Amino acid sequence: MASLLCLNKTIILPTEPTGKFRRDQCVSDHSSYNHPPFPLLQLTPKTDKKAIFILGSSGTGKSKLAVTLALCFAGEIINSDKMQVYDNLHIITNKIKPEERFNVPHHLLGGVNPDSEFTAVDFGQKSAAAVQEISARGHLAIVAGGSNSYIKEMVAGDNGLLDRGYQCCFIWVDADGKALEEFVSERVEKMVEEGLVEEARAMFKPDADYSKGVRKAIGLPEMERYFRRQRNRDERERAAVLAEAIGEIKENTCRLTRRQREKIGRFEAEEGWRLNRVDATAALIRRREASAAEELWEKMVVEPSVKVVKKFVGGVGGHTSNGDQ
Repeated sequence: MASLLCLNKTIILPTEPTGKFRRDQCVSDHSSYNHPPFPLLQLTPKTDKKAIFILGSSGTGKSKLAVTLALCFAGEIINSDKMQVYDNLHIITNKIKPEERFNVPHHLLGGVNPDSEFTAVDFGQKSAAAVQEISARGHLAIVAGGSNSYIKEMVAGDNGLLDRGYQCCFIWVDADGKALEEFVSERVEKMVEEGLVEEARAMFKPDADYSKGVRKAIGLPEMERYFRRQRNRDERERAAVLAEAIGEIKENTCRLTRRQREKIGRFEAEEGWRLNRVDATAALIRRREASAAEELWEKMVVEPSVKVVKKFVGGVGGHTSNGDQ
């Protein structure tokens, strides 16, 4: 069992997705419930036309924070990772596992044909519709993902959220570059253990276009080259070629985290968006000490984020259609 400190109360989270959620002395079984558990904060009508955005480089914990905030504020999550919108490749695209969602509804997480091209404009239209549906249910839309071109289109594109009169609150889960790159490199190794190679092999087609659709995802082009090069090689040579491919995946993932961080910084400088930065570095550094890492995560990331959202849904902060705060 794990706990999340939320608005000075504690939610007890089950280790399985079909367990029980507690709110003080009230226990509700949500094993067949299609929406989030009862919130600790009863939302007011002021949450209408408001959306939360969780920004951050790959590996900073955006999905984890989004689920926590959804449980605290009766939220539903919209995925904004451009590779996770496609079906299949759960390991390579690092989709949040069902047991980590705690029954919180997730939108645009899969559903798109892997061989099609889902553009930022497509995402802007689909995500805006999802936000309106979530708001109509009296819930808070929480957008989480690392594809900043998607986020920019959703917020500031033609007929985007700002044009529709929405207020947007931005939380940036940031981390020291070295600590983050060490973590994502380790995560690649874990993904290999979980079946990355086998997942890529199932998608391998010699004549496929690896510049289109989900095949652009880091992990697939590198493995495609490995599958071609391993032919007619002995076991030792195949192992060396595989190690080279895994090294390329690590290098490309680290490069991605740097690009993402730079682009997020430009949102504030170029778009005038106010970014509420929280620092996950300490939790990443202590990641091998589970208890200490979780305490640091709650203190450095969860608690300040909850305060930001509580203030925002209470009617303070955010961006209106003219950029006022």
